[in-house]
Amino acid sequence: MIPTKEMTPHVPVNPEETIEQVHEAWEMGITVAHLHARDEAGSPTWDPDIYRSIFEGVRKHCPGLVVCGSTSGRNFPELEKRSALIELMPDMCSLTLSSLNFAQHASVNAPDTIVGLLEKMNAWGVHPEFECFDLGMINYGKYLIGKGLAKGPHYWNILFGNIAGMQAEFHQMGAALNEIPEGHFVAFAGLGASQTPVMGAAIAQGLGVRIGLEDNIWYDRKKSTLATNITLLRRVHQLLEIHERNFMSPFEFGNYGFYNSGRDQSAGLQREHPGPAL
Repeated sequence: MIPTKEMTPHVPVNPEETIEQVHEAWEMGITVAHLHARDEAGSPTWDPDIYRSIFEGVRKHCPGLVVCGSTSGRNFPELEKRSALIELMPDMCSLTLSSLNFAQHASVNAPDTIVGLLEKMNAWGVHPEFECFDLGMINYGKYLIGKGLAKGPHYWNILFGNIAGMQAEFHQMGAALNEIPEGHFVAFAGLGASQTPVMGAAIAQGLGVRIGLEDNIWYDRKKSTLATNITLLRRVHQLLEIHERNFMSPFEFGNYGFYNSGRDQSAGLQREHPGPAL
């Protein structure tokens, strides 16, 4: 949503760049691709035609990869726009579970918008990716589950380091993890300088990690080296090796129930494939 070519030349902006970087990451080993779209001017867009070209390209070149689209409304708050990509039937879509402030702007997610997005995901066979920046969001997610509005399997993306959210402190990470029900899938994300320590903490505990230029454009704390999505991913694999852990292949994750059933016959989906292993 934020990085531009002026900030870093490594951020993918058009569909071709996005597909190419996802394919390179898929070859190295990833489970889910969390995808945004930009218009010709490089600004975030809800345009379903642009999302369609990205989804189709990723599915063609990355068989079995779990595809997750963004329903962020920071640039376009209307439910109709935010939910348009759901009709393209990605496997998952992000669902931020409350309004929040970032350093320079707000992300407004009213309860009726959250429920509207979730109901449309249910109707189109799309699984929500719960995005949570504080404990209240986790509680609201459990409320939606309890009401029967969010059906399993459940995947939580817990983000640390935002100025108005939870920080990359062990006691805060532990408090968040303690609130997630047993049997749910959990990934941690760190924003900015929090990214590397959060990755290490998550991998040490056997959790998933979210990395990428959306959250952090720098490779080091001193901000002397711009990162790429691939250098960040390579560091994840190094941490996996250090902790003697394997990442979950997209086929294994998808077969837990995260594939959209409507795309079973789409390009290249091979559920019997064992997937990459580290």
